[in-house]
Amino acid sequence: MVTVHIVCVGKLKEKYWQSACDEYAKRLRPFCKFEIIELPEYRLPNDPSEAEIQAGLEAEGRKILETVGNGVCIPLCIEGKTMTSPQLAKTIEKLTLDGISEISFVIGSSFGLWEQVKQMGKVRLSMSPMTFPHQLARVMLCEQIYRSFQILNHGKYHK
Repeated sequence: MVTVHIVCVGKLKEKYWQSACDEYAKRLRPFCKFEIIELPEYRLPNDPSEAEIQAGLEAEGRKILETVGNGVCIPLCIEGKTMTSPQLAKTIEKLTLDGISEISFVIGSSFGLWEQVKQMGKVRLSMSPMTFPHQLARVMLCEQIYRSFQILNHGKYHK
């Protein structure tokens, strides 16, 4: 059984976002081992310089890379590829057929991701050209992972 992680910088603050993620985690149990791993956000001053932002991204990025380990990394970033739900399902299917047993989707902080994390990505994924709050992006990603497994298993969820 494949293990799927969502590695994200920052914590969910509102209970309704957490409840939504918990619901998708419960729905994913028959299909994969699923876990959301929250990493601490690097503390920056109120008006950070570009150098301070880059230092923060690097510190967060090093923790992300430690957490992802040898699994496949799929960073979510603006320059990533947009996919339909069936395309994401096919991507997950191809990885598992290639013998990959651990997939980590990565959501960075509000300043994004360290470039080395993006370069580690087997696939760079963009949810949309629009900008979403990180909490909503996490819920949307949980839903799309669940939808992918429904597609792959010919479930009724995806229409």
